[in-house]
Amino acid sequence: MKRIFLSLVMLMSLICGHQMSGQFRYGATAGVDLTTLKFKQDLISIDQSIGYEAGLQCEMMFPGIGFGIDFGLMYQQRGATLNLGEKKIWASQGYGRERLYMHDLIIPIDLRFKWTRMDGFEDYLAPYVFGGPVIAFTVAHNHLDAMKNASGNLGVQVGLGAEILKKWQIQGSYMWGMTYSTQTKLLDNFSAQDRVWSVRVIRYF
Repeated sequence: MKRIFLSLVMLMSLICGHQMSGQFRYGATAGVDLTTLKFKQDLISIDQSIGYEAGLQCEMMFPGIGFGIDFGLMYQQRGATLNLGEKKIWASQGYGRERLYMHDLIIPIDLRFKWTRMDGFEDYLAPYVFGGPVIAFTVAHNHLDAMKNASGNLGVQVGLGAEILKKWQIQGSYMWGMTYSTQTKLLDNFSAQDRVWSVRVIRYF
């Protein structure tokens, strides 16, 4: 996590150093997410669960080339339903279909490309693609005693969206967890990573 913090500080310094040559703006964002967990082993079946997210989104585009950077600070509620009753080790303790959810602060940092040379049409509608790392810090979770949750995790997301009238953006993304977010207590080394679909609406000021 220390390396993540150092990388984030370096990136923010780079962004601030180039603000004078880029078009910087910020806004509010809100959306919904559909999350599941992927165990490295074939352990139990897992059902997706719907969550929500909201926060601050920032964007800096470099004029004339269509490339830019976006980053944000968001609250995200995510989780999944674990069918622990499928395994005798948990069924014998009374576990069945158990809901696991977490409350995270997430910092997405993306490179993006926006189509800005469309003979003025981009003033009304401009598609874009993006991708980059997502840093998550778990600040709270429900107490499912069968699982031990990580204090944070790192993922990578990719997505696409459209900007409307230069103020609104609607985008969808998919995030792969690169580090584990939860693991079983009774079975060693049975850990799971996040898989998250997100749809967000952003309003820039």
